[in-house]
Amino acid sequence: MKTIYDIQQFLKQYGTIIYIGDRIGDLELMKSEIEELYRSQLIDKQEFESALFLLNQEIVHLKEDREK
Repeated sequence: MKTIYDIQQFLKQYGTIIYIGDRIGDLELMKSEIEELYRSQLIDKQEFESALFLLNQEIVHLKEDREK
């Protein structure tokens, strides 16, 4: 996974579509879903780490932008 869109499409394969209207909220919910898939052993460690890295990076970026 290389983009947030890739993560959205990945989650869609498991029947999860996330949109609550707040981008940071969406990303945090995606992060929670990815963590749950990993705990349930439905995704491997590489997919988990890749998705978490992208999500955390985007969350930090958006929070920094809001502070400006």
